[in-house]
Amino acid sequence: MTSTKTTRNEMTTTTPMRRICALVVVAAVANLAFLASPAAAVADNSPAVSRKKLYAPQPITSIRQLHAAYSDIFKTRNRNAASHLWISHVLDRAPAMTRAEVTTALTGFCAVSGSPVTPNDYNRYRLSLELASGTGNVNVFMHYCCWPCVCDVQDFVKVDTLTVQTKNGPEVMHFAVIGDPCEHPEKLDEPFVQPFDGRETSLTRDAPELRCGDDGRLIGASYSDHGHVVIGGVFEAVPDDEHRGTSRAVLSGKGGQPGRVTMDGVSGLNFQSETEYAGECARREANGHDSGMGEIFRRAAAVTPIKPLPVRRLAALR
Repeated sequence: MTSTKTTRNEMTTTTPMRRICALVVVAAVANLAFLASPAAAVADNSPAVSRKKLYAPQPITSIRQLHAAYSDIFKTRNRNAASHLWISHVLDRAPAMTRAEVTTALTGFCAVSGSPVTPNDYNRYRLSLELASGTGNVNVFMHYCCWPCVCDVQDFVKVDTLTVQTKNGPEVMHFAVIGDPCEHPEKLDEPFVQPFDGRETSLTRDAPELRCGDDGRLIGASYSDHGHVVIGGVFEAVPDDEHRGTSRAVLSGKGGQPGRVTMDGVSGLNFQSETEYAGECARREANGHDSGMGEIFRRAAAVTPIKPLPVRRLAALR
């Protein structure tokens, strides 16, 4: 008759093995649960994944901190016409920030080029822009990387509202917006010639962060109350007689002194006025937009214009 008695040595060996096997099974189950969880979806980096985070994003406390996130914001390291990604980076962190902190962060990049900007009196410009609602104009300050952005904003950019969730609750704020280029994604592949060197290119090549999702919307973009792509912050200026509606100097093509800094009599802010660049914008158009971003931003913004483009007068050239 065969004995079934287990020796002490066998028990000592078998019991730890059973425990190890049990731990392996528990770990495997936990791993499967993770793979099926939202956390795994976020780690997947799929374009279709929501921008919701598993943790509370840290507030942006300085322009330097914002700029340090450049490589995280622009995965291709190319920011051409991709300021919508700066916007979403700031808005994702807005719930941990006051309205004033959000406003400051929005001054740290150019809405046209996507370039990082250190805000100062010399890159603050004042413009009169049309509301996307079509109900009139609003006078605003914007910070740019260079003066040609004035011309491109005049031609394509509107102003719309967006309710931002801040540390102190919801705040209605104004933003610079353009139409969604992903309403016509085929346009991103259309060839065009850059005026600087006569090189043929496309938005897909020179602005690789302009990518369309399966839902037909611009990947990574935030949308305004009227459904437009938000590309930058605008900071309200106090209207005056010269700057009500569309400025007289811009309409006539008569410019002033480019680079001149003026002080606003009410807010005390120093700025450059769009009216100073009327002649420069007319020359630039006549030369095929051969400065600033060239055709890149203009092509992106023209895919789905919010309304028909204005006709610039070339009186300054006559």
